[in-house]
Amino acid sequence: MTVRDLADYPWDAVAPYARTARAHPDGIVDLSIGSPVDPTPQVVAAALREATDAHAYPQTVGTQALREAIVAWYARRRGVPGLTVDNVLPTVGSKELVALLPLLLGLGPGDVVVHPRAAYPTYEVGARLVGARPFASDDPAHWPAGTRLVWLNSPGNPDGRVLGVDELRAVVEHARAAGAIVASDECYAELGWDGEWADAGIPSVLDPRVTGGDPAGLLSVYSLSKQSNLAGYRAAFLAGDPALVAPLLTARKHLGLMLPAPVQAAMTVALGDDAHVAAQKERYRARRAVLRPALEAAGYRIDRSEGGLYLWATAGEDAWTTLGRLAELGILAGPGHFYGEHFPEHVRFSLTATDERIAAAAARLRAAERVRFAQVSASVDASGRPSRDG
Repeated sequence: MTVRDLADYPWDAVAPYARTARAHPDGIVDLSIGSPVDPTPQVVAAALREATDAHAYPQTVGTQALREAIVAWYARRRGVPGLTVDNVLPTVGSKELVALLPLLLGLGPGDVVVHPRAAYPTYEVGARLVGARPFASDDPAHWPAGTRLVWLNSPGNPDGRVLGVDELRAVVEHARAAGAIVASDECYAELGWDGEWADAGIPSVLDPRVTGGDPAGLLSVYSLSKQSNLAGYRAAFLAGDPALVAPLLTARKHLGLMLPAPVQAAMTVALGDDAHVAAQKERYRARRAVLRPALEAAGYRIDRSEGGLYLWATAGEDAWTTLGRLAELGILAGPGHFYGEHFPEHVRFSLTATDERIAAAAARLRAAERVRFAQVSASVDASGRPSRDG
């Protein structure tokens, strides 16, 4: 397979629903793609401005200051002590790494790349680009022979599923027995909402409770897009087994995959400032508290969603039908069909809209439910049977 063989970009199929939603008298509420709308923290933007004299080529490996900041962040925020600068590597956003990792690891035909059943589609794209076989599974017991790379995503996109220490440890043990590498996409790890994750930190695959103190065969992938509103900076990094990081660095040098120097400076500051991360989490918490009950009152069941940036919901019908009904309300969501074949009745709602737009979506959902209730009541009355008020 080559890039010419890739299917059409899936979001193009949403365009007709977007047009319908934009025609709403009060405008569209776009909850389809998780692109941050809140300001970049001033402390980060200032660091970027101060580093604009970037006349020399940046280092692919990253500045010493950035690498040390990544190491310190893993120890402070993720409960992963003991890393060194040889364990970490900056990347040009996380999506390019997800897509290129099978290539950079030397995978090819005959190899299997496992990814979650509800999955960000780029895991599959990366496997297919090198002729490997993508395989959707949440259970190590079902991994097929030839599994060489296992993608985890916790909290998950789209479903918000969080993997605890025991689940992570089981995956790592199975992978090591099979000779497979585990790559854990942890980009939403600062956004825990329900149960124990509301207060406790979401564990990393590099957590010593998972690894036994040995990162062999393991990679953690992280992005500052969501926690710091830096999606436009393409600011991300990986950490893990130095025996994997070193050849990845060599390959990335050959490919010219280097972060601009001003972005590296901004990342260094962002990683050292926890206050803006806490403030952003509270924004998302407040939006979630408005949107979730409105969806539930409108008849949606929210599944998983204990962490991350989305609500994973179903109305018990095909997702495209749900998308059509939402578009009539001026609301745009993401269909479950985009995230694998296993969830055709789910839709994904992003929390990345302004407070005003989230409130508008909630109001429209509640108004539509009131209208539906009135119509049902009128139909029952007309049939001569008692209405709910009778």
